[in-house]
Amino acid sequence: MSGTDDERLRRWRLVLGGGAADGTGRALTGTDAAVDGTLSALYGEEDGGRGRGGRDRSGGLGASAPSVARWLGDIRAYFPSSVVQVMQRDAIDRLGLSTLLLEPEMLEAVEADVHLVGTLLSLDKAMPETTRETARAVVRKVVDDLEKRLATRTRATLTGALDRSARVSRPRHRDIDWNRTIRANLHNYLPEHRTIVPERLIGYGRAARSVKKDVVLCVDQSGSMAASVVYASVFGAVLASMRSLATRLVVFDTAVVDLTDQLDDPVDVLFGTRLGGGTDINRALAYCQSRITRPADTVVVLISDLYEGGIRDGMLKRVAAMKASGVQFVALLALSDEGAPAYDREHAAALAALGAPAFACTPDLFPEVMAAAIEKRPLPIPDMVTHQ
Repeated sequence: MSGTDDERLRRWRLVLGGGAADGTGRALTGTDAAVDGTLSALYGEEDGGRGRGGRDRSGGLGASAPSVARWLGDIRAYFPSSVVQVMQRDAIDRLGLSTLLLEPEMLEAVEADVHLVGTLLSLDKAMPETTRETARAVVRKVVDDLEKRLATRTRATLTGALDRSARVSRPRHRDIDWNRTIRANLHNYLPEHRTIVPERLIGYGRAARSVKKDVVLCVDQSGSMAASVVYASVFGAVLASMRSLATRLVVFDTAVVDLTDQLDDPVDVLFGTRLGGGTDINRALAYCQSRITRPADTVVVLISDLYEGGIRDGMLKRVAAMKASGVQFVALLALSDEGAPAYDREHAAALAALGAPAFACTPDLFPEVMAAAIEKRPLPIPDMVTHQ
């Protein structure tokens, strides 16, 4: 057998899991056997207790923290970080390992990511004091990494949008918006000179220290929105750090909690949330609406899967009223890397009919969405971008 054929057979053996049914007849040794063992521990308890490839198995990760901690160390040794995060998520979902995350030694062994933070937040009330500091350290690491990735671009994008939204009629030469100036003076075109005489100059406003826009982030904290809550908290902290924005963060289930005074530390914000429970969007929007003092200069961002447990007609009337007053209203079904979750399509269609289309938004797209809302131009909805 050639080396290429042997390598192909080895890969198929790792995929199929061994046993007579896989047809490879290939035995694994050394590192390959160890990799196969880590996979079987997680994915080998299917079909009534028969393992990968049809073998009878009685193994698995079990319920003990030491065995799980060893397994977590093994997968970090054998797989890249992105794969480790997927396997950890599967272990929590498939094997019910959430309660083991309440033990400090377990938290120290896991690969920290957004989904792990969501799981920790959902366990917060059950978390013993011995674990709480370790959990905060894990959440802090994820939040710091997200801020490093997202903050610079967000500030740059929104600063440009705020400058452009503050147009002035007598700009200095370096502040002239030439595209808008030309469009505004096309009627002054002199064909014999092939030029335009600009009677009216349009310029970018210089960023001032005063607040230019108010932003309200209204975030659904039901269990399915865990990743969105994490990203919204990070973005809330970034927006709150910009002097030209006044940012408010409101989270809700059937109750409404204003976390604006904690925006200087997104970790405090996250531990101030309460993942799970029902949903009352109408009540949350009523609270946000009551805090709007400059509707023409306000952007409201609702982040929710739109499964309304409150008064549906009330929710829609509030959105319509806010838009009629001049508020820029943005509806995001999710703020995460996973795309659109399950969501209430009827409510999404109703919002679209009001001129507020609901769509899922990735963290990388969020600054562009906010910039468009600030400048009162069409939002870069992903499907629209794809078909341009």
